[in-house]
Amino acid sequence: MKNQKNNIVLVPSDFTEIANTAIDHGIGVAKLLNYKLCILHIINKESKTMLKKEKSNEGELAKRLQVLADDIKAKHKIETDFILKEGSIFTDIAEVAKEIGANMIVLGTHGKVGVQHLTGSYAIKVVTSSTVPVIVVQERAFGEGYKNIVLPIDISLESKQKVKWAVYLAKNFNSTVHIITMNETDEFLARNIKNNLEQIKSILEQNNINYTAKIAYEKGGNFVKQVIHYADSIKADMITIMTAPDRLLPTFIVDTKDEQTIFNNSQIPVLCLNPLDIHIQVIGL
Repeated sequence: MKNQKNNIVLVPSDFTEIANTAIDHGIGVAKLLNYKLCILHIINKESKTMLKKEKSNEGELAKRLQVLADDIKAKHKIETDFILKEGSIFTDIAEVAKEIGANMIVLGTHGKVGVQHLTGSYAIKVVTSSTVPVIVVQERAFGEGYKNIVLPIDISLESKQKVKWAVYLAKNFNSTVHIITMNETDEFLARNIKNNLEQIKSILEQNNINYTAKIAYEKGGNFVKQVIHYADSIKADMITIMTAPDRLLPTFIVDTKDEQTIFNNSQIPVLCLNPLDIHIQVIGL
């Protein structure tokens, strides 16, 4: 069935430490949402070079993935599978997610180094090609989960999906949603932001979600920097953003502010959403 979701968290892995961190997050999400976990390794030029250096082969990769999946099953009691596929990390991660009916992807990014070069703008390509939410993680461990979720509200039209996922995760992770709004100098835009804020607060209240709300400290300042600073100050576990919000733009185009948020120096995980509808029922939406 087209677009059917099968309650699966997909985690790409290249066997590096950051990939292990992503798997750690994937395990945590799968446990709390009662999802299955699927680990994906894409065999590309880099991994073939690695195999050659190690005098290994694809069969050894499959064994390694099987051991990893079995270990997760035994330790965490969640259904775990793996996929070994030859292709490109830029296109095949999203394709596999679609093929298996994954509900979300947890993506580890290495910064400036990495076996499969899942770095910077390359990771962005994976994020924007995905039709399901992507949680981008750096080195920060999953810990106790996403207890504090930052929900930035600016002058753009806020997709219902952003609020839906904030509510969905907050319910399952027993989270507090921390709304931060742009401090707009234009009176008309400021009024629109205020109206958006009141609607979001109403939805959160209807769903019994704990929340806080504040206005960014600097009028007309760099909102992204203020969001990250705020998230850092409250020890946030996640920031939510929309990616490729304009359907008229190619999906590989991402606003610079999105990149700044995704690769924030505080290494706070970022939930990247697209405007496509999701099958989550939320009161008030």
